[in-house]
Amino acid sequence: MELRLYNTLTRSVEPFTPLEPGRVRMYTCGLTAYDYGHIGNFRTFVGVDILQRFLATQGYDVDSVMNITDVDDKMIARSSAAGRSLREYADFYAAAFTEDCQRLRIRPARHIVRATDFIPDMVAWIERLVASGHAYEREGSVYFRLASFPAYGRLSGKDLDGLQSGARVDVDDYAKEEARDFVLWKAWKEGEPFWESPWGKGRPGWHIECSVMAEKLLGAAAPQGSPQGTIDIHAGGTDLIFPHHENEIAQVEALTQAPFARYWVHMEFLLVNGEKMSKRLGNFYTVRDLMEKGYHPSAIRYLLASVPYRRQLNFTLEGLDQATSALERLRVFQDRIRRTPLPDTTDSGLNQAAAAASDAMVAALAENLNTAEALAAIFDLVRAANTALDAGHFGAGNRAPVQAVLDAFDEIFAVLAHDAPPASALSPEAVNQLLAEREAARRMRDWARADALRRQLDDAGVLVEDIKGGGGRWRWK
Repeated sequence: MELRLYNTLTRSVEPFTPLEPGRVRMYTCGLTAYDYGHIGNFRTFVGVDILQRFLATQGYDVDSVMNITDVDDKMIARSSAAGRSLREYADFYAAAFTEDCQRLRIRPARHIVRATDFIPDMVAWIERLVASGHAYEREGSVYFRLASFPAYGRLSGKDLDGLQSGARVDVDDYAKEEARDFVLWKAWKEGEPFWESPWGKGRPGWHIECSVMAEKLLGAAAPQGSPQGTIDIHAGGTDLIFPHHENEIAQVEALTQAPFARYWVHMEFLLVNGEKMSKRLGNFYTVRDLMEKGYHPSAIRYLLASVPYRRQLNFTLEGLDQATSALERLRVFQDRIRRTPLPDTTDSGLNQAAAAASDAMVAALAENLNTAEALAAIFDLVRAANTALDAGHFGAGNRAPVQAVLDAFDEIFAVLAHDAPPASALSPEAVNQLLAEREAARRMRDWARADALRRQLDDAGVLVEDIKGGGGRWRWK
C-alpha cells in the first residue's frame, strides 16, 4: 500500500517514493547528551520508531542514522560544574538514553553516531564552505554567510530578506559580519575542550554536525548536483525546523547544489496538563520519573503513540492511567484467545473481520501514520472477537487469523509484551511458565502446589487474576 507522509518542505501530504527502490535512507536528530531524555524527546523518537517499523513491514530496507550530540555549550557548562570531563559526562547520559530507548522498545538506528567522532569531516566541510565563499573566519570562529544562500527559509517559511541584519538565527554570541549569520566553528575559550583546525583551536557548531554526519553516512559522496547524494527522510521534532534544520539545508545545498533531503518529517511536541512542559511548573517528566510513579514503559509508549504524530498530545497522568487500562485490555484479549479451549469450528465472518481490521490498520498508517485510526481498527476487532468468544462462536479456525492481526499490530506498536519491573528476577517467559504450572496443578486439584506457585508469583511482584472457565492473566503490581 502506498505510504503518504506530510512533508514540511512542501507543506503537503505526499506519496512517499525513495530514490532507490526498496531502500530508505533516513536521518534522525537524536539527543544532546547533557541530561536524561524527557517525554517530549521520546514522543519524537517513538514516532520515528513507528515510521521505521512500518516502512520495514512494507518491505523497505531502512538505512537509518541517529546522532548523539556530545559537545555543545550547555554540555560544557554542566560537565564543568559537575567536575567531570566532557566525554565522561556525555557517556553517562548517552548510556541512559540507550537504556530508556530499550525500555520503550525503540529499535536502535543502524548507525548511532557521536558528533565528536566526525570532527575531521566537519573541518573539511567547513573548509569547502570557506573556499566557495559561503563562509568566513572572524577571530578564530567561522560563520556561514546567509546572504550567499538565497534559498534560505524554504523549510520554515521564513523570508531571508525579512530577516533583517540585526535579526538573529543563532543564539551563539560571537563576532560576525551580520547577526543573522550562524556559526560553523567556535573559537576556543579558556577551560573548554578543543580540537585543532586551520582557524586554530575550537569546536564545531551544533548545526554543522548533523549535516556532515548525514552526508558522510547516507549521501554516498555523490557528484555535485546529483540527486543520489540526497537522503530520503530527515526526521526530528518540530522545534528543530528553525533554525537547526534550516541551517542544515544551507550548509549542504550551498555545496552540493542538490536537495539535502526529499521528505522532512517533523513530530509535534507535547503539552503536559495543557501547559508547556517545564521544571518550574513541576510538570517535567523523564521516563525514569514516570517509572518511579509506578507506570510501565509500555504504557508510556502506548500513550505517546496513540495520538498521530502531527497532532499535539496533551500528556496527563490520567491519560497514562487510561493507556494502562487500554493496554491491559489488549493483553487480556490476547491471553484469552491463546488459552481458551475452542471448538473445532471456524466463524467465517470473524475471519473476514480480522482481515478487514488488518487492512484498516495498514491503510491508516499508510495515510500519514494515523496511529489513532490504526488503534481503532484493532479495538473494533477485539470487541467483535470478545463477543464471539462469549457466545461460543469463536472457533479454533479463528485463533490464527486473529492472532496474526495482533502480531502485525505489535510489530509496529510494540506494546503487548509485559514489562518486567527492574527489581524482578522473573522474565515474562518465566511468569508464563509458572502460570502454566499453576494451571496444571489446579486441573489436578493439587491446591497446595497451586497456592505455592501463586505465592511465588506474588513475591516476584506479579498480580494473578483467575479467568472463569480456566486459565489466568497477570500483570506487574
